[in-house]
Order: sequence, then C-alpha cells, then structure tokens
Amino acid sequence: MAGNDELVFLPLGGVGEIGMNLALYGFGPSAKRQWIMVDCGVSFAGPELPGVELILPDIKYVETIKKDLLGLFITHAHEDHYGAVRDLWPRLNVPLYASPFTEGLLEAKGDYDKSGNAIPVQTLQPGMRIEVGPFTIEPITVAHSIPEAMALLIRTPLGNVVHTGDWKIDPAPSLGSGTDEARFKEIGDEGVLALICDSTNAQREGDSPSEMEVSASLADIIRNAAGRVAVTTFSSNVGRIKSIALAAEQAGREVMLLGSSMRRVTDVARDLNMLEGMQPFIAEDEFGYLPRENAVVILTGSQGEARAALAKIARDEMRNIGFTKGDTFVFSSRPIPGNEKAILDIKNALIDQGMIVISDTDTLVHVSGHPRRNELKRMYEWVRPQILVPVHGEAAHLHAHAELGRATGIPDVAEVRNGRMLRLAPGPATIVAEAPHGRIFKDGNFIGDVDEMGIGERRKLSFAGHVAVNVILDSRYDFIDDPDVTAFGLPAFDEDGEDMEDLLYDAVLGAVESIPRVKRKDLDMVKEAVRRSVRSAANNSWGKKPIVTVFVTRV
Repeated sequence: MAGNDELVFLPLGGVGEIGMNLALYGFGPSAKRQWIMVDCGVSFAGPELPGVELILPDIKYVETIKKDLLGLFITHAHEDHYGAVRDLWPRLNVPLYASPFTEGLLEAKGDYDKSGNAIPVQTLQPGMRIEVGPFTIEPITVAHSIPEAMALLIRTPLGNVVHTGDWKIDPAPSLGSGTDEARFKEIGDEGVLALICDSTNAQREGDSPSEMEVSASLADIIRNAAGRVAVTTFSSNVGRIKSIALAAEQAGREVMLLGSSMRRVTDVARDLNMLEGMQPFIAEDEFGYLPRENAVVILTGSQGEARAALAKIARDEMRNIGFTKGDTFVFSSRPIPGNEKAILDIKNALIDQGMIVISDTDTLVHVSGHPRRNELKRMYEWVRPQILVPVHGEAAHLHAHAELGRATGIPDVAEVRNGRMLRLAPGPATIVAEAPHGRIFKDGNFIGDVDEMGIGERRKLSFAGHVAVNVILDSRYDFIDDPDVTAFGLPAFDEDGEDMEDLLYDAVLGAVESIPRVKRKDLDMVKEAVRRSVRSAANNSWGKKPIVTVFVTRV
C-alpha cells in the first residue's frame, strides 16, 4: 500500500432518487485508481418522457476508467439494480458477478427480447471470497423481496466497507434464510470503516412486518372469497408468489400465472428448485373451465403499467380471461412514487365492473423489502461503522437516515449525491471530486441522451402538435399551385367555427405574398417567414405555438 492511497466511493445513480442504482469504489492514488462497480440498474419513464422505455445511468465516466475497472457485482435482480446490465455491459466488457437467480433472469430476459449474445456471469454466493486487485468481496445473505439478495463486504487495505444493497430484517421470510445477523456481527467485530446503507424506509418508525404475516393475511382472503381471486404483485417477488400459490392450494383452488415477466421469473425459480412442493400452474386456456370459487390468478401490473395483464383486464381486453361482478382483486404491492394515478385508474375501473378491490390500506397484503428505523438501528449495532453513508433514496429518505445515524452516535455521517466522490479513507469522510453523471434513455433499439433521442421535440409535439407546409414556386417565384397545409394534434376549428387548417393556409399565403418577388430567391428566408407566420396564426387563434415544418421548392 502506497502512502498516497485513498479509498473512495462514487455513486452515479440511486442516491437522491429511487432507482437506477450504480456505485463505484476506487482504491489507489487519485491519478491511478483501481475500481469495482456495484449494480447497474434502471428507472422507468413517465409521461414526461414520451416514447422512452427505460432510464439508464450515464456511464461516460465509467467508460473513461474501464481499463482499471476490475469487475461489476450485482447485489440482486430487481430492475433498479440489474436492469441496465444487458444494455450497458457491452460498453464495459468487465467480469460480471451475480447470483444464480440473477444470472437466470439475465439469460431469460435476453431470450425474451432477443437482445444479443449471452453475457458471461461468474457466480456470486454467500460465503465466497472474491479477490480483485486491492479488493476482496464477500457476499452476505440478506432478506429482501426477491431471492438471493446480498449485501457485500468489501475489504481493502484501508478498511472494510459494508454495502448493504436492499435489505430488511425478517424473522420469518417466505423464501430463503433471511438476513445473516451472525455474520454481520462477526464483521462488526472485525471492524467496519463504512456502512453504505439502504435509506428507502428511513422515515418509517418501528419494524417491518414479516412476510409470513402477509402470507397469513392473503390466505384468509383467498379462503373466504366467494368468487375468483386475482392477486397482483411484483413478478420478482418469488416468495410472495409461492405463498399465494400454497394458500390457494390449501383452499382447494388452482392457480394460473398471467403476464410474461411473471412466467419468466417463476421458470427461473423452478429451475433453481425454489418452488418445490407446489402444484403446476394451470394454462391460460384452462381458466374458463374452472368454477369461480376454484380459481386464483397471480398477475403482473401492480404498478399500473398500461400493457400489463391487470390493465388489460380492467379494460376488458383479455381474450381468454374474464372476471365477474363479486370477484376479488388484491393489490399485494405498494405504489412506486409516480405510479399512483395509473394504479388508481385501474382500481376505479375494476370497482366500476363490480369487483372487490383490496390493497395494503385495507389490510396486511404487502410488506416492503426495505428496513424501517428499528431495523437500521440494529444494523448499526451489528457492524458498528465509523462512517455511515445513506444511499438508495430521495433527498427526504437520505436526510432522515443521516439524522438517525447521528442520533444513534455513529461518529461520521456523510451525505452524498450522485456524481460526488467521497473519500472514505484516510482521514474523515470528505467530498474530494465530482464526476460526470446523469441519465440516458432507451427508446426502441437505441440509447442516447435527450437530444439524441429527440425527446425534447416529442414533448413539444405532445403539447402543441405539428403543422407541415409544402410550398412550390414557379420560375418567377409565384405560387405554382395552392400550398399544402396539414395539421396534426391541433384543434379542428377555432372558437368561431372556422377550419384551423384554412386559417393556417391563409397565413402561408400572406407570408409569401408579403415578400417582394425579387427577395423570394432566398428560399430559406421564405421558409422561415412561413414558419413564423403559421406559428403566429395558430397562437393568435388557439393560444399555442405548434411545431411547424416548411418545405419550399422552386421549379
């Protein structure tokens, strides 16, 4: 170890926001560091990003250091932690470490979207020690709402770091062995320089309910329901899916899965023997033959996704699947911020059809996979860090977590945001640099920034529409024929009932005729005059300025 070596932490996503998690750890002098990367996730686009499918972290900085990047470690297979791997890993081509379940989902996702060659994955399992350069990585089992979630112990010559990933304390998980309290205590005895810790529920007092309590509540609902029961939950929550299926079997009901992501996840889970003891799921074409009181459906769409199975049912668009007044729909999930309106619309559509809708505001049908304040305090007691770095959350979550850490006596609490490089050692935790960071967008087959993807223009189109104008002039620069004016997304008529395209047509004529014939030789000037005139006419009539595309040709 050289005298000028430093250990730094650099988040490029997931700190100051929910989703898109990506973190770097660097060791060495500032001019010659070696790095590891933890997680590579996505966020999901809302209506403010029309046409965008996924939001990915901008990895320009990572590409500048990729010759010194020793590996990418994935803590678990939630989209906000691994969802960008298939798109961004080819730009890095570094060793990738992940659990067998994560590897299986990566492969299944590639098969589903035909996104290219398989990505080589090296197995990451609790109890292993992986040495890469100055880092030794040890995965640790944690409870979460997906199989094989792991925290990472990162050993370095300047101290040990615990990167929790997503976790909670659950004394009775429905799948897996839960958070390894004994191992965390041993790590605390060894000495922990820094705890990089999940903040999602840092504002919530107390302890999280157990997954088994949720299972018991769902079993009661299924047992007592008069008709069919549909339960929507996150497709990655294999433990929840298993609990629902077992409760259905105990009530004498058969279970069908609905939604491609649900089937992909359960196929991988079954291959890894996570669904032992369960009856096979019935096929979609068998559903209609089941008596109402014998049917349970587990389906996608808990976040209001318009193309998911639940939304299609709410719109009565499913060919083989039908529900009847009095059937029960259970939302075994909690809205991700930003999805509330879409979820409420689906609930209202179901209620209008006479369905019974149950959510976590009614009874215990969901529990978060993230630690509340008492659980955070227990983690502090186990590992006894010198430094706490709250991550994974928006500003309010991070601040609440930081205040909790200070109140419990952690010596150094460092609040960071994406792009700020935090030196963990030597010396007190300090911001020492800033790195480029941001968001890029997946749109169809392409990935790029706002300008490259034309997203800004799409926003304008969604707000004020588009007008296309074609003007053809003769050799004397007079109209050879009537100009063509076509409006998209504008009102058909103005407030006086006049055709909007006629108004714009008159604006085109006026613009060209106001230019002396000798000056019409400058076709670019004619084009700009027409564009301005059309926008002005639309604004005077409608109050909005559309995008206007003008073609001017002389023949």
